[in-house]
Amino acid sequence: MPMIQKFEDLDVWQNGRELSQRVFALTCEKPFLYDFPLRDQIKASSGSVMDNITEGFERDRNREFSQFLFIAKGS
Repeated sequence: MPMIQKFEDLDVWQNGRELSQRVFALTCEKPFLYDFPLRDQIKASSGSVMDNITEGFERDRNREFSQFLFIAKGS
């Protein structure tokens, strides 16, 4: 199995990106269209998933990376 050199190669980050894109598309539809605080919170949390995975990957330690994955799961 090849060594992962960048966070974009992680399946979990790619899945988070796909999730974020889906969330952004859904929040443009009617139930969310006029509920600005809810829409903004949902968008921010979906982006937070990718941010936490990225930050954990950059720490270069498995224990810290695991902690950031746990935080991303909560988002």
